Amino acid sequence: MRRREFIALVGGTVIAASLPVRAQQSTMPIVGFLRSLPPFQNLVVAFGQGLKEAGFVAGENVAIEYRYADNQIDRLPALVADLIRLPVAVIVVNSGAAFAAKAATTTVPIVFAAGDDPVKSGLVPSLNRPGGNITGVSWLGGLVGAKRLELLRQVVPKAPTIAMLVQPNRPDTEPERVDVQAAAAIGLRLITFDVSSDRDIENAFATLVQRGAGALLVGVGAYLASKRESIITLASHYAIPAMYSLWEEVVAGGLMSYGPSQSDAYHQAGIYVGRILKGEKPADLPVMQSTKFEFVLNLKTAKTLGLDVPMTIQMTADEVIE
Repeated sequence: MRRREFIALVGGTVIAASLPVRAQQSTMPIVGFLRSLPPFQNLVVAFGQGLKEAGFVAGENVAIEYRYADNQIDRLPALVADLIRLPVAVIVVNSGAAFAAKAATTTVPIVFAAGDDPVKSGLVPSLNRPGGNITGVSWLGGLVGAKRLELLRQVVPKAPTIAMLVQPNRPDTEPERVDVQAAAAIGLRLITFDVSSDRDIENAFATLVQRGAGALLVGVGAYLASKRESIITLASHYAIPAMYSLWEEVVAGGLMSYGPSQSDAYHQAGIYVGRILKGEKPADLPVMQSTKFEFVLNLKTAKTLGLDVPMTIQMTADEVIE
């Protein structure tokens, strides 16, 4: 069982996150680290470990500037522009910030860690030959929807009806929906809700409770990830056990998650950044597919919901939060 901590925030500012890079520009390259979502220390640490494996240590031979949009997508262009002005040698982005970075520059190398299919979304033309100034690491979390449903049913075996929230107009949404529907075909009623606004989410919860759903599966996607706090709060309010896709959502109070390890993706992204700093071109670095998955369980939330999680499930979890 492991415990992790968030980066401390004061007034929206990340404490000790950025080095005094302007004074060091003449001696070391600068890497921009940009996320549309709030910061998580585990991702920062994993990225630093990847950089170190490639021969770079923050404060010694590379400087890192951190920027976070805190779910305010309209802030991203200004944050990207600020990093480019420093100037940075490479920009690291999550899926929510990737297109803002791509629109801002065709010359500064960009390394993404993204959960959407980068080809289907138009981020790169090919995984093997990304071309241009952008490459990175991707994970296809939507393709394990059936596994998430299986784990959820083991924790809530008496729920004949399960609801699912999905993000519409996303390349991987339909495969995710089909995957879960096929898994639910025998002995289970599945109700799906397309959500793209706060009102959609609130209405979905009111409806799923009215229709007797005993558990909830939260789909993947940047929008749903950005609304984790609202979804977790509503799930707690209605006492609905919910399965998520990201570790961060369980740390924030969600019941459980299963999906690709973002820490592993950021670790690989750190290695790619190091290789680019050594002179390799993004166009020559194939987009990597993260294959490490993790199952995380929050026993405190389970207790609040009155759930008795089988010991077999607890033993299979990669991390248990108490």
